[in-house]
Amino acid sequence: MLTYTPVSEAGGVGKTTTAATLAASHARAGQNVLIIDMDTQNGSLTYFFGPEYDRGDPNVDNLVRHLVGRPKGEFHDLAHTVEDGIDLIPSHNMLEDVHEFLLNEKTQAEKLGESYSMYHQLHRVLKDANVRDQYDVLIVDSAGKAGPILYNALVAVRNVVIPFEATAKGQESIEGLDDLVDGLEGSIGVDVGVLAVVPIGFKNTRDQREILAELRESGFPVPVVIGERGSLMEGCWKQQCSPYRYIDEHRERKRDYELDTLEQFDTLARHLEQEAGLKIPEVTA
Repeated sequence: MLTYTPVSEAGGVGKTTTAATLAASHARAGQNVLIIDMDTQNGSLTYFFGPEYDRGDPNVDNLVRHLVGRPKGEFHDLAHTVEDGIDLIPSHNMLEDVHEFLLNEKTQAEKLGESYSMYHQLHRVLKDANVRDQYDVLIVDSAGKAGPILYNALVAVRNVVIPFEATAKGQESIEGLDDLVDGLEGSIGVDVGVLAVVPIGFKNTRDQREILAELRESGFPVPVVIGERGSLMEGCWKQQCSPYRYIDEHRERKRDYELDTLEQFDTLARHLEQEAGLKIPEVTA
C-alpha cells in the first residue's frame, strides 16, 4: 500500500491541490484511493471535492469520534465517493479541539494505569478498519504545523510528499520540515521517509535553478518540476473537481501546457506507486 501526506510548513504552496491531483492520477491508473481531510480550519480538501456534508453538525459521525473511541458507526461509513476510484473522509469542526479530546483520553487512560499515545490514534483507527485490505493508496491532507493532527498523520502514513516553492522562504520550510521529522522520529520512534519534493510554480529563473540544484544535491528526490498553473487550479476550486475532470468537462479547448502539467503529475504518481511496489495498470484515457 502507498501511504503519504503532503506536508509543508509554508502556506500557499499547493498542498491540497497536490493531494487532490495525485489522488485523481492514482485513481485513473486503477488504484483504489482513500483521502482523509484533517484540515483543522478550512477543510480545503473537503471543499475542493464538494461532497454533501455538514462539517459543523456536532451530531454527525466523524473522524474525531473514531480517534477518541466514541464512533457512532463504522469507519467506512464516513467515506464519500467524490470521483471514480476516490473515497474522501471529510474534515469536521471537531478537529479544532482534537488536541483537548486526545489529552483527556490520555489522562483517563493513565488514571486507569493504561498506556496511551496521542499520536497513534489514526494508525489504530485505520488498522482496526482494515484499510489496507480495501485501498491501494492512502493520502492524508493534514495540518501544516506541528501538533497532534500532523503527528497522527505522520505516524499513520510514515511518508511525506513536500510541495515546495523554489524561493528562499521555501528552502527554509524544507530545512524546518527536516528538523520536524527528525524530532518526531526521536521522540516517538517512527521512521518517516521523504518520497518526493515537488517544486510548484516553477518559472525557471536563475535563482530558482540554483535552489533546485541545491535541493537535488542535498539528496532529496525531485521526480518532477511543476510550472505556474494558477488558472487551472482556480478552475478546479470553482468547479470542485480534480484537474483531470475539469479539463475533460469544463474546458472547450484543451491547452497543451495544462496537459503537460497533468503529465507531470502522472509521472509523479507513477514514481510514488513504484516506490511502494504497487502494480501500475494502464492509465485511463
